[in-house]
Amino acid sequence: MADDKKGRNKQADDEERRQRERELQEARERNDEAEPEAPALEDELGDLNEELEDHEYPTTADELVGAHGDHEVDTSDGSEPLEDVFAPVDDESYDSADDVRGRILELIDG
Repeated sequence: MADDKKGRNKQADDEERRQRERELQEARERNDEAEPEAPALEDELGDLNEELEDHEYPTTADELVGAHGDHEVDTSDGSEPLEDVFAPVDDESYDSADDVRGRILELIDG
């Protein structure tokens, strides 16, 4: 290939095309990889998860703390009793265990 402007432009265009093809191939390969799994909230709640399922609903934060306040909940800083997790909550009401788990997640992720 001649060493002129047209030849250099073609080489640059070819290199850009090859780079795009490499990037597309890498993206395809990454797409095949499994996403890392986040720890399930059920794992973070441990035995409390089953007790929340068995708890009678609707219920309030105060009732939950009264019944399960000493259960430890995993947080980013270690673990805290449910009573401490719900400390900033006024007497909210929950219709299901899923509602409670969602609220706990909000509170521990702050």
